[in-house]
Amino acid sequence: KTDAGLYTCDIGTDVAKSKVSVQGKPTEVTKQLEDKTSAVGQDISLSCELSKPDVSIRWYKDGKAIRKSQKYDLHQEGTRAILIIHDSTVKDS
Repeated sequence: KTDAGLYTCDIGTDVAKSKVSVQGKPTEVTKQLEDKTSAVGQDISLSCELSKPDVSIRWYKDGKAIRKSQKYDLHQEGTRAILIIHDSTVKDS
C-alpha cells in the first residue's frame, strides 16, 4: 500500500487538492573500502557495506569500469558489495 496520490479537502463549496509523492531514502555506503597491500600472485578482496541490500553497483579502477572476468569477480551478499582481484600483479595497484 502506498501513501502517494491525490488528496482532497472538500467543503462542498470549495475543494483544496494536494499531490503527494513519497520517495525512498537514497542508498548510502555505511562501511568504506579499506586500503590493501598484497604480494604479487595473491587474490585481493575488497568490500564495502551499503545501507540497502540488492542495490545496483559499479566498480571502477582509475575511472575505468570493471567487469566480471577471469581477472575480476564481482558479487553482492545482502548489503555487502565484494570485488575480488585474482592473481594480482603490480599493474593492479
